Amino acid sequence: MQWALFLGLAVVVVYGVVVGGLALAGRSSDARAVAGFVPDCIVLFKRMLGDPRMPRRYTAVVIAMMGYLALPFDVIPDFIPVAGQFDDAVVVVLTLRAILRAGGLELIEEHWPGPRSSLSLILKLATKS
Repeated sequence: MQWALFLGLAVVVVYGVVVGGLALAGRSSDARAVAGFVPDCIVLFKRMLGDPRMPRRYTAVVIAMMGYLALPFDVIPDFIPVAGQFDDAVVVVLTLRAILRAGGLELIEEHWPGPRSSLSLILKLATKS
């Protein structure tokens, strides 16, 4: 079990190094965007769930996605660095893609709490065919 803790700590350290490196390179806005990306996604989905304009089936998709992310076991376990978080990112992108295809771009843009550059990135990922 100690190795899982070590790997989790390694992921956090690498994440911190990336954010710190961006800040030291004078790219503080990029550093803020990277540091806030996960919290921004959490706020986005929370706001979307509270919006009465959100269709019920997509509310169910968001709830299912959040349940999957909360489970301690995934297709690829989270304690595996990078790959463990990749399947979670894919689930988030597929959820956003479903909402976008249903015409939910306005909802996503309205509820996104982070920088526009982060939103542009996730929209680009979610709309690629």
